[in-house]
Amino acid sequence: MLATSITASTGWAIVIALGFIWIALGIYWGRKAKTSDGFMLAGRNVGLSLGTATAMATWVTSNTTMVAPLLAYEKGVWGMLAYASASFGLMLFAPLAFRIRGLLPHGVTAGDFFRLRYGRTGWAVFLAITLVYSVTWLVTMAIAGGKLLEVLGNIPYAQGMTLILVVCVIYTLFGGLYAVIGTDFIQSLIILVGIVFIGFTVVTRMDVAAVHAHLTRHQPALLDLMMPAALLAIFNNMLFGFGEVMHNNVWWSRAFAMRRTIAPKAFFLSGILWFPIPIAAGFVALAAGPLGVNITDASQVGPQVAEHVLSMAGLGKIAGALILVVLFCSMASSIDSLLAATSDLLVRDVYEGVFKQTLDPAKFRPVAATSIIIVSLIAWGLALSGWNVDQVLFSSGALVASLIWPVIAGLFWKRLNRGLVIAGIICGCVAGMLCYFRLQTYTGALVGAAVSMVFTIAARFIAAVEIADTRQPSPQS
Repeated sequence: MLATSITASTGWAIVIALGFIWIALGIYWGRKAKTSDGFMLAGRNVGLSLGTATAMATWVTSNTTMVAPLLAYEKGVWGMLAYASASFGLMLFAPLAFRIRGLLPHGVTAGDFFRLRYGRTGWAVFLAITLVYSVTWLVTMAIAGGKLLEVLGNIPYAQGMTLILVVCVIYTLFGGLYAVIGTDFIQSLIILVGIVFIGFTVVTRMDVAAVHAHLTRHQPALLDLMMPAALLAIFNNMLFGFGEVMHNNVWWSRAFAMRRTIAPKAFFLSGILWFPIPIAAGFVALAAGPLGVNITDASQVGPQVAEHVLSMAGLGKIAGALILVVLFCSMASSIDSLLAATSDLLVRDVYEGVFKQTLDPAKFRPVAATSIIIVSLIAWGLALSGWNVDQVLFSSGALVASLIWPVIAGLFWKRLNRGLVIAGIICGCVAGMLCYFRLQTYTGALVGAAVSMVFTIAARFIAAVEIADTRQPSPQS
C-alpha cells in the first residue's frame, strides 16, 4: 500500500464524519419529499444557484479526479484538454433543456421522451442502453472511490468503496432529489474552494519552466500537439460527454426539476465552472516526472502528485486530509445523483411502464427504496473487482454516443422514420463496440456517433419523401 500523509485512523475519522454530515443533511432536506414528485424532482422548483451547483458537482466525479490526470499523464497536453471537452456537453444541453421542458412540461424521466418520440421499441432500446451505462458509471465511481480512499486515507479498498456507497444510499433513501441537490450545493462549494486552494498551492510551488524543460528533454511526446492517440482522445471524450448528458436521466431529471427559464442558465454556468477543473488536474499530473514522484498506478497520478506538492509546501497531514475531503465530496455528489436518477427510471419506466403496475402513492417510497438498494448492490458487486476506471468508463462510449443524434433530432424535427433511427442506434452501438475492442480505445464513441448520425439524417429525408408521396394526387382512371 502506498504511504500517505495521514494515518488509517485519521482517514476513517474524516470519512465517517463526512458520512454523518451528509446523512444528517439528507434527512433534514428529505423532509420536503412528501410526494413522489418531491422525491423524484424536488417539487420542480429548483432555482439557479442550486441548479448550477448540483449540475456542476455531479459532473465533478471521481472520474474527473482520476481519469483527467491519467489522460494528461499518458497523452500530454491534448490529453489534459480531452477530459475538459466534456464540459461542452453541459453547455450544449442548456438550450435543449428549455426545449425539453416545453415539449414535456409534466415529464419525469428521459424515458418519457423516448417513448413519446420513438414508440415502445425505441423506448426499450433506450432503457437497455441507459441502464447498462448507469450501472457502468456507478461502478467506475465506486472503484475510483475505493482506490482514492485506499491511497489517501489508508482505508482498504473494499471497505472504503463499501462505505461511500452506504453513505450515499442512506441519505438518498431518506430525501430523494431534495437530499441530493441540497448536499450537492454544499459539496460543490467544498470542491471549488478546495480545488482553487490546491491549484494555487501547486502552481506557486512548481517551476513551470522547469516542468516544460523536463518534458521537452525526457517526454517530448507529451508536448506533441499532433499525437494521433491524443487527438482521438479529445474528440472521443467530447462526443462521450455529449452522449452522456443528452441521454442519461441524471441530467433529464434536473431539467425537469428546475424552473423552465432557469434550466438553460444553470446548465451553461455549470459547464463553465467545471471546464477548468480537469485542466488543473491534468496540469498537476504533467509534473509527476519533473517532481520525481514515483507513480506505481497511473490512475492515481493526480492525487499522488497533488499530495506530494502540498507536503512540499509544509502542509504535512493537512495535505492528505484536504485532498481526501475534496475527493470524497466529488465522489458523493455523483454517486447520490446516479442512484436517484436510476431509481426513477426503474420505478417510472420499468415498474410502471414495462410491468404496467399502478403505483399507489403510499407505496412509492418502498418501491423507490428497493430500486436504489438493488442498483447499489449490483454496482458494489461489480466494483469489488477493482477494474481500471478508464477502461470501464470508455467501454460504454459507443452506447451513449449513439444516442446523441436521435435525441437532438427527436427534439427539433417533427418527422422522422422511427425504424431507421432505432436501427441507427443499434448499429452505432455494435460498430462502436467492435472498434473499441478491435481497433483503438478512443474510437468507440466516434464511430458510434458517426453511424447513428448517418441513419438519423437518412431517417429525416425518408420521412420527408414518404410525406411527399402521400400528398401527391392519385392518378385519374
